[in-house]
Amino acid sequence: MTALDLAGPVAVVGTGTMGQGIAQVALVAGHPVRLYDTAPGRARAAAEAIGTRLDRLVDKDRLTGAERDAARARLHPAESLAELAGSALVLEAVLERLDVKQQLLRELEDIVPDDCLLATNTSSLSVTAIGGALRNPGRFVGLHFFNPAPLLPLVEVVSGFATDVTSATRAYELARAWGKTPVACADTPGFIVNRIARPFYAEAFAVHEAQAADPATIDAVLRESGGFRMGAFELTDLIGQDVNESVTRSVWEAFFQDVRFTPSLAQKRLVESGRLGRKTGHGWYDHGAGGERPEPHTAEKARPPAYVVAEGDLGPAAELLALIREAGIQVREDEEDHGTRLVLPSGGQLALADGQTAVEFRDVVYFDLALDYRKATRIALSHAQDTQTQTLAEATGLFQALGKDVSVIGDVPGLIVARTVARIIDLAHDAVAKGVATEEDIDTAMRQGVNYPLGPFEWSRRLGRSWAYDVLDDLHLRDPSGRYAPSLALYRHAYASEKREGTA
Repeated sequence: MTALDLAGPVAVVGTGTMGQGIAQVALVAGHPVRLYDTAPGRARAAAEAIGTRLDRLVDKDRLTGAERDAARARLHPAESLAELAGSALVLEAVLERLDVKQQLLRELEDIVPDDCLLATNTSSLSVTAIGGALRNPGRFVGLHFFNPAPLLPLVEVVSGFATDVTSATRAYELARAWGKTPVACADTPGFIVNRIARPFYAEAFAVHEAQAADPATIDAVLRESGGFRMGAFELTDLIGQDVNESVTRSVWEAFFQDVRFTPSLAQKRLVESGRLGRKTGHGWYDHGAGGERPEPHTAEKARPPAYVVAEGDLGPAAELLALIREAGIQVREDEEDHGTRLVLPSGGQLALADGQTAVEFRDVVYFDLALDYRKATRIALSHAQDTQTQTLAEATGLFQALGKDVSVIGDVPGLIVARTVARIIDLAHDAVAKGVATEEDIDTAMRQGVNYPLGPFEWSRRLGRSWAYDVLDDLHLRDPSGRYAPSLALYRHAYASEKREGTA
């Protein structure tokens, strides 16, 4: 069975932002759309709002006037659930409460025909639990759109424990017919995106809570070195601190308070204070009239070293050697395997973040991972209190000579980008091993759902099969709470790689 015929009416219950967005997507795709909301007059107001957005699409030459008029003619506000009786699909986008959704769907089951597909747009509740209230949960599926639904391409098609394969396939093909990019996933806390994205926020907050860097600096490093579209603090201000914290807490509780998903105390306090982000005028940043965005910490200009000595293979940072030469700095290569570091004229060493701390070594400055060292415009460095001043100055001057701003942060293992990417890769491997989704769908979901510059498996291949495991193993030794313990799936991935290389 394929996607619904365009003549099949689509009903949307709940006319908030998501409900209106989904209705617009179905309408533009060519379906008759029925809108229903329990609040009197809200469905009619939503239909008017959708009509206004269709006008804007005409103004932007994305719809013709005739297409807009035809779409408006297919849009019908409903005064009662009974008016949804002939629907081919009913999708609910009501309050995120299990009892509310279950009661609604029980009522719908008595109204719609047996072949009507029932769906939920929930982002935090179990599809299995919602469908458990139905007589026929096999026709019930999750269709998780991302906000704003008309613009963002990703749709997570979530199969509950009792969802029939035919129902999931119909939902998948429907999303594709609507011009969306569907990904299939099992009913797991957070589905794909909200499960695997947790470290992006959690590690930024952890670095801040450790007093290693301020929000503006962490955000700048994530953008300008990590290649992320936005930093964690500015993104959660946009989403809403209450919304983001609620999703984190929901995933954490659904995983029986697994330490890998522990919410941030700093974010909890922010929510308790009423500083919810842009919508209240203040979150991590001041968004009020006249509010100034703080600048990231950027080191003063320093003299670059005359030369560096490259010891061993720099791995993911190997491109730095070419950049250093292009900057006119001599690179002397030590063929003996002393490690994977650059030795500076001061005698100090410069090493890629690996989950260890600078305080453990005599005179080391760590530098953070970059998505692309040639394109990166900022690099984070960390050092211990007893690191030589000259070593830090030479390390700073070296990266500045490569055209990078330098942010010096506290001595936290894994710095900012490295620890974040390692944890994202780990959760992705764990999800595949547990049957949540395929590698391809996870990469697609993270690129299109949250605009990551690379999918986790793309990152894993680029960085090397054992890179994430090695970083997390080092982090776990320094924080044995379990937060950084590599998953068994990542261990198997790294060990299998080493075994193959050893027998090649």
